[in-house]
Amino acid sequence: MSAYVIVHIEVLDPVLYERYKELAPASIASYGGRYVARGGRTELLEGEWQARRVVILEFESLERARSWLESPEYREARALRQRAARTLMIVTEGLAS
Repeated sequence: MSAYVIVHIEVLDPVLYERYKELAPASIASYGGRYVARGGRTELLEGEWQARRVVILEFESLERARSWLESPEYREARALRQRAARTLMIVTEGLAS
């Protein structure tokens, strides 16, 4: 079952974050992931969420998403992101077939 990683990012260091954006895609692809949404315009429809940068990734399963997050391929990029931004991240399963 597909899994979606949903990330809300508040960029604190734009220069460092640009470096993160250079490193992250290869690690995502190496775990079969793909970007569904990445940094596009957001618009509040309900509630009080102040979304800044939103990224949605799709992986083949929850396990594959977790493997990517903890992977050696993502380690350097993850450390950069953690220094460059405040991040909220969840993973959720898609619809069952």
